[in-house]
Amino acid sequence: MGDDFDLVVLGAGPAGEKGGAQAAYFGKRVAIVERQPEPGGAAVHTGTLPSKTLRETALFLSGYRQRDLYGVTVDVSPDLAISKLIARKDAVRGLETARIRHNLERHGIELVRGTARLVDAHTVEVSGEGAPRRLGAEVFLIATGSRPFRPPGFPYEDPDVLDSDTILRIDRVPESLTVLGGGVIGCEYASMFAALGVRVHLVERRSGLLPFLDQEMGEHLRKAMTTLGVVFHLGTWAEEVRRGAGPGLVSTLTSGDRVTSERVLIASGRVGDTEALDLPSVGVATNERGHVVVDEDYRTTVPGIYAAGDVIGFPALASTSMEQARVAVCHAFGFEYKRQVASLLPYGVYTIPEVSCVGLGEQEAQRRGIDVVVGRGFFRENARGQIVGDLEGMVKLVFDRTTRGLIGCHCIGERASELVHVGQAVITLGGTVETFIEMVFNYPTLSESYKYAAYDALAGFGSA
Repeated sequence: MGDDFDLVVLGAGPAGEKGGAQAAYFGKRVAIVERQPEPGGAAVHTGTLPSKTLRETALFLSGYRQRDLYGVTVDVSPDLAISKLIARKDAVRGLETARIRHNLERHGIELVRGTARLVDAHTVEVSGEGAPRRLGAEVFLIATGSRPFRPPGFPYEDPDVLDSDTILRIDRVPESLTVLGGGVIGCEYASMFAALGVRVHLVERRSGLLPFLDQEMGEHLRKAMTTLGVVFHLGTWAEEVRRGAGPGLVSTLTSGDRVTSERVLIASGRVGDTEALDLPSVGVATNERGHVVVDEDYRTTVPGIYAAGDVIGFPALASTSMEQARVAVCHAFGFEYKRQVASLLPYGVYTIPEVSCVGLGEQEAQRRGIDVVVGRGFFRENARGQIVGDLEGMVKLVFDRTTRGLIGCHCIGERASELVHVGQAVITLGGTVETFIEMVFNYPTLSESYKYAAYDALAGFGSA
């Protein structure tokens, strides 16, 4: 068979791995091309898992969860902190890359090391250490992911000016940090470093944080991060970042403020990582941010070439990337197994505190003309919340007054990204406020907050 395959996947991140495995499961001959030394993509090496691992390590080293419970004050040595952060990150990365390699091997997928370039709609050339190798395939799946967007005008050559990739290679915890960008990545790193005692300033063009969140949750997060020590500069941006007369970098804001810090993190989103593929030469269309243009079946503008994951843009989540790739492969080969990605997607923001949501926020539902009833269950009134010391967390449920059905679930606090799946299941199955009233929850658990949020909503229904 040589170098002829049924499917060649470009990129071994979450989309590439799952798309390749889906095809191999149904008996297709698959190769995955990856230019990095190990599979996993940004999710394993520079994004999802490293940042979340750093977050958990920061929480542990700083004693954040124990401060209010036991009056513990932890003085974290910067040298100790960074060595522990890096060691734990590397350990998790090693375990995950080993899992991916095992998964590819058991599905009989060939992992080809090198940089891919599309020659035509059915041929890719892979350049590595030896002579270039050409792979032919009936179908290609582009899953090369994304890289940090670097807006022009900033001194990236300065070793203290970082993006969301290079910040993972810092040699020590800085005394101060300015974060330019209040999106998910910016907020996550700002809260993480603040927990370690770093003086953090966060600059964001918009007047609020994370507009996709329910407005109440966004404001709750801002207040919590302020308590953590993050200083916000909202509705402004950095005109310039440069070395000052003294130590540190000076960020001059459009508001007229000047912020001095040891390091600057520029978190301005991401762009599709497609340059090496030479997509224009074969007619695959991309947008201004390098994202591959696809239709509802993840087909590109060239027949036989599909794309999935971060490389196609929003929502750019590892969870959705995997599903997109599975759907793309099933469509490409005519498998009836899985033909669409669920429309109801949960979002997790791994800030301190954690935030997660699924479905409609209160304001979005109202904008759609839905008469809503809202219920809240507070962790401070929950036995498990008192045990773990999270007195600020809550579960917020949004119901349709007419149908009494749950249409939105929003969680903030300890294990929010786990808790939200209860709400997701109820929405998916068409549950109502009575569903939670009838359910029995373990005691003591944070999940019990759902029942009390439902009781809270009942009062709103009663006043109709």
